[in-house]
Amino acid sequence: MTTVKTPADEAEARAIQDELRGLVVLDEVGPPPGQGLIAGVDVAYDDERDLVAAAAVLLDAATLEVVAESTAAGSVSFPYVPGLLAFRELPTVLAALEALPATPDLVVCDGYGLAHPRGFGLACHLGVVTGLPSMGVAKNPFTFTCEEPGPARGEASPLLAPDGAVVGRALRTQHRIKPVYVSVGHRVSLDNACAHALALSPRFRIPETTRRADSLCRRALREAVDALQ
Repeated sequence: MTTVKTPADEAEARAIQDELRGLVVLDEVGPPPGQGLIAGVDVAYDDERDLVAAAAVLLDAATLEVVAESTAAGSVSFPYVPGLLAFRELPTVLAALEALPATPDLVVCDGYGLAHPRGFGLACHLGVVTGLPSMGVAKNPFTFTCEEPGPARGEASPLLAPDGAVVGRALRTQHRIKPVYVSVGHRVSLDNACAHALALSPRFRIPETTRRADSLCRRALREAVDALQ
């Protein structure tokens, strides 16, 4: 199992981010959409009890049928610090991901990759520590800006950092529905990440990977809370 050291404090966490950021691979296209196995990961918290539950759902990319799913739950091991959320989520996400019976060709995170205030969101962190191609699909643009994309499914506009750098895209996955925000994590191009986001969203705004992982991690959290009562 991949092990991730829990930082002792915020300064150590930032130092780890700075070190790992240089390992992000940005010159690979990644797996083709509609082929292979795609994993979606998501987490849910119970802040009152300092519990976190993670889910990993493995889909057949061609049919979007569920191949396997797994969950993990545990105590939150790092405090809430904006920009460092991956350290709260990653240990449990890894446990859920590594409990799957097969290795995914791509991991889709409910969140950010390069579109992150420190340029190293969960999708980047997860990709680097596992070596797997990874991407983020977020529900809001966080601290970044973009023009509203055209109304048709598939239309997109650049997601821009304050310095003007392109860190992702606002992507319309359904006609005249609010866009999602796609960013590269590791070993996948932005064009390909957007193609995957569309392929994974045939009916709804949110990719099937995220929809299914979201439901599963919420259920796992309820079960973890019930076990404590």
